[in-house]
Amino acid sequence: MPNLDLSRKSVKFLEGLPAKQFRQISLVLIGLTREPFPADARPLKGHDPYHRIDVGEYRVIYRLEDDTAKIALIGKRNDDAVYREFRRHR
Repeated sequence: MPNLDLSRKSVKFLEGLPAKQFRQISLVLIGLTREPFPADARPLKGHDPYHRIDVGEYRVIYRLEDDTAKIALIGKRNDDAVYREFRRHR
């Protein structure tokens, strides 16, 4: 069962969310500890070993390293800014 490791940016993003969205994303993150590659996880093209999961209007970018799901970034799903930010801080 993997552990979770959230980047500072991910934590900061979560702290700024309304309660409903915080709960939605938190449940998905906790779910990664049971199933690191759920059915809706997709490989991030050109950025192996990263994957993405869509959670409502948000996107979670993560990778599995040893026994840890490392959450790299959380951002708006329909916004290319999440990918620009990912490429900058990867």
